[in-house]
Amino acid sequence: MARIDLPVPGRSMVASTGGIVAASSPLAARAGTVVLERGGHAVDAAIAANAVLNVVEPAMNGVGGDLFAIVYIASEDRLYGLNASGWTPAGLSAETLTAKGLTALERDIHSVTVPGAVAGWDAMHRRFGAVPLSVSLAPAIAHAERGFPVSEVVAGEWDFWKDILTKTEAAKATYLLDGGTRAPRGGELFRNPDLAATLRRIADQGRDGFYRGRTADAILALSESLGGTLRADDLTAFDAEWVDPIETTYRGWTVSEIPPNSQGIAALMMLNIMERSPLGDYGFHSPRALHTMIEAKKLAYADMIAYVGDPRTTQVPVAAMLSAEHAAERAALIDASRAACAVEAARLDGVTNSAGNDTIYLSVIDRDGNIVSLIQSIYQAFGTGLVPEGTGFALHNRGQLFTLEPGHANTLAPRKRPVHTIIPGFLRNDDLRIGFGIMGGWNQAQAHAQFVSHVVDHGLNLQQALEAGRFTKATFEGCDVQIEPKVPQSTRDALTALGHELQVEGPRTGIFGWGQAVMLRRSDGVHFGASDSRHDGAAIPE
Repeated sequence: MARIDLPVPGRSMVASTGGIVAASSPLAARAGTVVLERGGHAVDAAIAANAVLNVVEPAMNGVGGDLFAIVYIASEDRLYGLNASGWTPAGLSAETLTAKGLTALERDIHSVTVPGAVAGWDAMHRRFGAVPLSVSLAPAIAHAERGFPVSEVVAGEWDFWKDILTKTEAAKATYLLDGGTRAPRGGELFRNPDLAATLRRIADQGRDGFYRGRTADAILALSESLGGTLRADDLTAFDAEWVDPIETTYRGWTVSEIPPNSQGIAALMMLNIMERSPLGDYGFHSPRALHTMIEAKKLAYADMIAYVGDPRTTQVPVAAMLSAEHAAERAALIDASRAACAVEAARLDGVTNSAGNDTIYLSVIDRDGNIVSLIQSIYQAFGTGLVPEGTGFALHNRGQLFTLEPGHANTLAPRKRPVHTIIPGFLRNDDLRIGFGIMGGWNQAQAHAQFVSHVVDHGLNLQQALEAGRFTKATFEGCDVQIEPKVPQSTRDALTALGHELQVEGPRTGIFGWGQAVMLRRSDGVHFGASDSRHDGAAIPE
């Protein structure tokens, strides 16, 4: 057999002229392709895959959490952004909690913002859906009712986080076996009939099957029993918001992200800084390229954490943050000879500068070339660990990303959305349209920038760009960096000599996230898909 030398060894991309669904679970990807085969649009398949992930990866996502999406409509060659992140109750404020002696939000009922995922499904379906919502939700309902074999990776996560599920009897009854004493094992069948009933109400009634009626009553009863401030009108008044994606260009390619309150702007700022250096000339996985990206991450994240909040209540200087002048000023701060262990946010005119991971990502392309780049989360594993009675899902703890510090862009306030870690991405040039994403808390924006660089600077295909070794820096101070052993030892040694404090971590730790991508090649109508080997994912053609 002839030897094939690849910059990143691994499997081929999936290629098809029909639809492709890429998700972290083969069961979810297959559910999406079934919906495509029944005449569904890419959004119908995305909802189907997301709903199955609610069932089979409950630590990572669920209807108790939030959702963001970028939808590409091929006939218009246009992107639509969707922000389905929920707000705080009208009766909750920073002052309310500081009066109780709190200095930060905790993983309890006060960190529960209104779950936005179902509003997101409803908004996408109403605008673009081609089949009834009941068709999209049918596979998830079937898996929840009949049971599914838990994968080994998911079983390991479930067991690691099982203690959070002992907070309430409902959580133990929903997620733990043998009288609430253990998580399901790899290969063991697991059923969640309560979640099946919750999904069936959504299938029958749309958003009203969640934000009103039995499910809403259970959420409100749990909140009241724990001293929470959620009220019925906090749920019914909330809706998802269609937004225009924010963009930058990177060496002739256009990169799109959801605007604040998400961290997507940090990926764009990173790329703007990185563009000032010839990373392609430096070489793939070279010390100089990685040093530049790590330093760009620090600068971009310092600005993001200082200025990003809910734009409906906070002035977010998006134009200034994405300007060429700002990128040039920030890039000039990078010292090629050493790592910076302390980085301050820039001072942007007219704005007060003050300081202040568990997710799924999927992407879908349908036979017509429409693409959905979708991310959904309950924040930390199993969110708050609080399960409303009889619903089969946990409420997220996204509100923990608020600060109680007064005067910050991200200070907790009534009916306000917190800064959000979860981000879908989109990349395009004259011929190619790529929906991509990589989950994992604060890892996401820096992982997006690395993916784009792999494709644009080094010519990697989708699968190679996802498989390539990554770094991540979850902290906002210091020189610590986590890095995968896929990055050559010689490069790691050189980075250490520059002052980076490297921690080599394996891909199964989850800290580097895992991603999916789909691509349309407009010139000939061929579609491609890829899925990260760090998890159980698959890209399955229609």
